[in-house]
Amino acid sequence: MKASGLETSILELVKLRASQINGCAYCVQMHATDARKEGESEDRLQLLAVWQEAPVFTPRERAALAWTEALTRLSAGPADDALYAEVSAHFSEAEIVNLTAAVGLINMYNRFGAPLRYPPAVAKTGA
Repeated sequence: MKASGLETSILELVKLRASQINGCAYCVQMHATDARKEGESEDRLQLLAVWQEAPVFTPRERAALAWTEALTRLSAGPADDALYAEVSAHFSEAEIVNLTAAVGLINMYNRFGAPLRYPPAVAKTGA
């Protein structure tokens, strides 16, 4: 996806948000770690699950996150025209195709990781 023309920061937010929605603990940890390596702040990572209420995301990031949620939660129906118009205001047609591919790809990975119960690599505690 690096050749997608999309900012790495947006791709990391998209991968992390889809992984949160899909409940893939392994993927959440991996993508949070990757986002940190790319310079993402802890504040933004902590607020990602509630991005709609958090003013720390740019309009372009917000459009990408809304698109991610719509494509990840297909049971709610397809993305509507208003959302497509919002995404189109921030992304070119080629970028929308690449963003859609990125969302589809992470959803596929989540659908392996979550049901196969890949464990996150966390330090063992006394709990």
